[in-house]
Amino acid sequence: MADAAAVSAPPAPDAMEGVVATEINGANGAEAEDAAAAPQPVATETLYIQNLNEKIKIPVLKASLRGLFKSYGEVLDVVAHGNLRMRGQAFVSFPSAEIAAKALKEVRGFPLYGKPMQISFARTPSDAVVRRINPNDIDAHKERRMDHKKRTRYINPLKMKFKAKRMAAEMDAAAAVPVSRRPHIQMPDEYLPPNKILFLQNLPESVTKDQLLALFSQYPNLYEVRLIPTKKDIAFVEYMDEGSATVAKDALHNYKLDGENKIKITFARK
Repeated sequence: MADAAAVSAPPAPDAMEGVVATEINGANGAEAEDAAAAPQPVATETLYIQNLNEKIKIPVLKASLRGLFKSYGEVLDVVAHGNLRMRGQAFVSFPSAEIAAKALKEVRGFPLYGKPMQISFARTPSDAVVRRINPNDIDAHKERRMDHKKRTRYINPLKMKFKAKRMAAEMDAAAAVPVSRRPHIQMPDEYLPPNKILFLQNLPESVTKDQLLALFSQYPNLYEVRLIPTKKDIAFVEYMDEGSATVAKDALHNYKLDGENKIKITFARK
């Protein structure tokens, strides 16, 4: 496994500027005019980095980024996560936009762990920047960030893409379940490893999404409920984390939603 010590220094500033100049001069006249007319991005204190090597463990990746950028000034924070939505991305924050702009100019395209980094300015300030510049506003800043996250949860293009793929896979899995009047023998719960998605079976065919939302929202961190149009007796319930899903599963397994049939709840297969 590669580690932070294996990261070499980025190309010299002059070399990086030469690469950029070559790319601009190589464009045709129309492209050059468009580039000149396009609004320039506003420099901020935080850089948004994409195309990072997803095979590198998060602690090693963060240490490598910190070591790479510290030569340009103090690095306030490095944020990177291993979840599906944020994989291959990171944020690096500096005390000023000037430092961030210099780092972007000189490091953009540097092949960190074999993949050239794509760098741009972040659209919003990071927690570390707000804490440094205006510490009295940090609580309000976090509240605004969480509100924005909730409002855009269902319209984020990347999330919608992953959701569409996941729902297609679930539809395929549901379609593959053979229709039989004989009782279906379920895999015992202990053979299904815990995760944040619950698989509901033996639901009344008249069940609605609102009914399931009302039932499962009694337990914190509910993310969404997904019904399967072609199989009305099954559904998927997703929580924000594995622990919350486990609490809901333990509480509602064998619950009689219609007063008769018991709901079978297991962890979903990955």
